[in-house]
Amino acid sequence: MFIVSISYQRPLSEIEIYLEEHIAFLNHHYANGTFLASGPKQPRTGGVILATAPTREALEAILEEDPFKREQLAAYEITAWLANRSAPGLELLLNA
Repeated sequence: MFIVSISYQRPLSEIEIYLEEHIAFLNHHYANGTFLASGPKQPRTGGVILATAPTREALEAILEEDPFKREQLAAYEITAWLANRSAPGLELLLNA
């Protein structure tokens, strides 16, 4: 499993132009099971995605499709993470 930390590199006015396309990108990867959770940072300086992929390289290739990355609006930090405990109801994270 991976934690993707996205940090905006451009003003929010530029981010907003691509937000609808970014949401479509997220929806596609939720539908195929790659993304497990996501949301904006507070304050709104970027976002976080909890993702599963067979390899880091596979996830990096997926993230290249994100319009924020394509348009060089944001920087991406990927952290590999192995969940070995969870709260009740979140056990699916242990197998991701």
